[in-house]
Amino acid sequence: MILSLYDSLLQNTVTSGQVTTILDLLMKGGIIMIPIILLSLISVYIFIERYVYIKRSSFIDKGLVPAILTELREGNMDNAVIRARNDQASVGRILESGLDKFGKPVSDVERNLETTINLEITKMENYTGYLGIIAGIAPMLGFIGTISGVIKIFYNISLADNISIGIIAGGLYQKMICSGAGLIVGVLAYAAYHYLQMKIDRYTIRLQESLVQFLKAF
Repeated sequence: MILSLYDSLLQNTVTSGQVTTILDLLMKGGIIMIPIILLSLISVYIFIERYVYIKRSSFIDKGLVPAILTELREGNMDNAVIRARNDQASVGRILESGLDKFGKPVSDVERNLETTINLEITKMENYTGYLGIIAGIAPMLGFIGTISGVIKIFYNISLADNISIGIIAGGLYQKMICSGAGLIVGVLAYAAYHYLQMKIDRYTIRLQESLVQFLKAF
């Protein structure tokens, strides 16, 4: 009974002071933690913004291409363009670019489609390169924090003219916290970058399948 009460009190204490403890640990990392934290916030913002944009733009309505082809067979060119234009995803803009060359050689249609596809893919990849940059910079900042922590240890030892756990602990805090934070931010940014690229690659494959059906009508 006493042990269970003690465990309950301990859990409540840990919960209430958890945020404070994490902030205290981060502050022990020194000034290098400021750019690392900023990079983490930037990477989270870029990932969320790009994820939402890619998810919205990469949606493919399976009924869009058959509906457009039906309008073309019935000679309703204007209705086909309207259907493509009303689609909010990138596939609508791509199909609209193909309809602009309707009646011309298939090579012209394919060229127009390819140009628009490249433009839409470029829009999806916009800003994702920054995640790759952060993935490389964050661990390097952590390494700089490690070096500064080691320098701090030897500097404090030279001032005190002795070696003690208290003197070494301050530098080790900075060393380990900076290294850990830099690696975590770098790994997360690296994973986010490749996750977004994977979604774009999958969309490209599904898009090609839809366009093959569209080009057969020509």
